[in-house]
Amino acid sequence: MSDYQLLINGQLVDGDHTMAVVNPANEEKLADCPKASEAQLNDAVAAAKAAFPAWSETAIEERKAVVLKIADAIEANATELAQLLTEEQGKPLGDATGEVYGMAAFCRYFTSLDLPVKVIDDSEGRKVEAHRRPLGVVGAIVPWNFPLILMAFKLPPALIAGNTIVIKPAPTTPLSTLRIGALIKDIVPAGVVNFITDENDLGAALTAHPDVRKISFTGSTATGAKVMAGAAGLLKRITLELGGNDAGIVLNDVDPKETAPKVFDSAFQNSGQVCIAMKRLYVHEDIYDEMCDELATLANETVIGNGLEQGTKLGPLNNKMQYERVKELIEEAKKDGNVIAGGEVPDAPGYFIKPTIVRDIEEGSRLVDEEQFGPVLPVLKFNEEDDAVARANASAWGLGGSVWSSDLDKAYALAEKMDAGTIWINKHAELDPAIPFGGAKQSGLGNELGEEGLEEFTQLKIINMAKAS
Repeated sequence: MSDYQLLINGQLVDGDHTMAVVNPANEEKLADCPKASEAQLNDAVAAAKAAFPAWSETAIEERKAVVLKIADAIEANATELAQLLTEEQGKPLGDATGEVYGMAAFCRYFTSLDLPVKVIDDSEGRKVEAHRRPLGVVGAIVPWNFPLILMAFKLPPALIAGNTIVIKPAPTTPLSTLRIGALIKDIVPAGVVNFITDENDLGAALTAHPDVRKISFTGSTATGAKVMAGAAGLLKRITLELGGNDAGIVLNDVDPKETAPKVFDSAFQNSGQVCIAMKRLYVHEDIYDEMCDELATLANETVIGNGLEQGTKLGPLNNKMQYERVKELIEEAKKDGNVIAGGEVPDAPGYFIKPTIVRDIEEGSRLVDEEQFGPVLPVLKFNEEDDAVARANASAWGLGGSVWSSDLDKAYALAEKMDAGTIWINKHAELDPAIPFGGAKQSGLGNELGEEGLEEFTQLKIINMAKAS
């Protein structure tokens, strides 16, 4: 029996099987975790379906009150949740604490929104209204890089819109999610929120389940394509927040000493395991050498280690598969460019890679063309601004991007030309629950956060009424 349990129909239950969760900082087993069977997945969906009629008819203010209680429970147990998140994910404790409180804050934000009836026309002959109605059962698939904050992209808006939900965390980071399940068991009505875990073997069944009306997925583009295919048979709604290869463009009018720390943080937060992390940096030739030197200095000064240890800035990569992939990309990049910081793996347990800066590299290298999702940044040179934009846009992905300049008008003009869901100016990777977030091209479909993110969990229903003549 595990210390952790699934949440199905308001009850904490053991999984039909168990699986080990590994601490990425030492590669030791952290805990045994329940592993749900397909039968238990079906039970969770059935519970959510049964709970939907009553929950959907519950007044929105009452639904908001439940979400606020969820936020309260998260905050009241923030210390425990943050430590658990660090142990299973690897990120420094301060970052984990911020994620826990961020989840609570996102919950509170969504309670500030409403779904009012909008009158489209109220003329002499007719009245036309637009209503937002809940969809039914939502399947939410959450990745391992930010298991709590990304759950908060889905759970509160789904509930406030009147849906019920089945949440599946990543198999390497299920523990903090299951702990939240235990904390909210008596807060939400039975069946409204359900948590199941797997070893990436239940995603297809959840996606294709006939009683699931929407899938909200965050993860890789390759898996997102499978989710889309699985949902196609029943034409169910999907929101896909997928991979990215975000480009930053640094013009020659910035101070490298001032800009480099901001660029570095945007690229290396969470050891680069951020969908909107800067993953390619284009720097004007006039300041290229200085910018590379500044970034290398920052990389060499960065303390990596166990996220529970004081002073740690970057933790390990979350899992062995990703660790091996990033090592492979770095080894290939040594042939394509010049590694001026990092490029080494500490001789110690844990999935640690030193922050790595690669200069004198170009498109055609896997490190540039693919999403690394690790602590490594290729720095490319340009001399013409439009050329930098064209190279930044020449990617299958389009999640985010940024322009860095002391001339805001020039930066704005370039930002307009960049092809991505979000373009930042003189910053990168800033998220706010009130600002819609979504990707272009192969970086996703639909939007999360903001009013638009709430509406993604609804069906637009038009009532068009003729008035008596």
